[in-house]
Amino acid sequence: MKEAGYVYILTNPSFKDDWVKIGKSSRPVDVRSKELDNTAVPLPFEIYATVKTAKYEVLEKNLHKTIDRLSDLRIRQNREFFNISPAMALDLIRDIANLIDDAEIEVYHDGKPCKDSCEKSIKSTEPHKQRPRFKFSMVNIPIGSILTFIPTGIEVRVASDDMVEYKDRLYKLSPFVGTFMPEEKRNTSGAYQGAKYFSYKGEVLDDIRTRIESNL
Repeated sequence: MKEAGYVYILTNPSFKDDWVKIGKSSRPVDVRSKELDNTAVPLPFEIYATVKTAKYEVLEKNLHKTIDRLSDLRIRQNREFFNISPAMALDLIRDIANLIDDAEIEVYHDGKPCKDSCEKSIKSTEPHKQRPRFKFSMVNIPIGSILTFIPTGIEVRVASDDMVEYKDRLYKLSPFVGTFMPEEKRNTSGAYQGAKYFSYKGEVLDDIRTRIESNL
């Protein structure tokens, strides 16, 4: 009997919200994701979900075909990148995997396989209900305001609705965190939600957003 391999869904903080990489590997996916961490991608890939099965090559082929039939969601026809939300990709992979006897699905959160409660939360997430990417206008922070990068105390200036300026260079929040986070404070995945690492007038940006959204 053929040895089992994996079909995977990978996300990347440097991609748009609804971009994923869907591929296959004969080896554990954490090994494959590390191979993809190169100079062509500014931040490491994150594992969103995997399916382990001896029919992984057929599963990946059928999944790609299914997505292509839905619409023109493949970013480049010769590549494994798709303009589809991770939640929708997971729904599709479940539908196909249900037809394969040995398929074992694992969903990940913060770089680790989810337990039941975490997976239930992810399964219930609809693509159109995803939290929009953070913008300074969401929290009424004007361009020119000064923010503090909490891990080091670095001050940056708000340069546009989603970028900051530091030493005459522009950065989006998450890539800035990935670049300037001290080595001893880095997490294992290398991916960060930028708004959780900056403060404005002493309040964390993500906390400001949550407070404003709860009052809507």
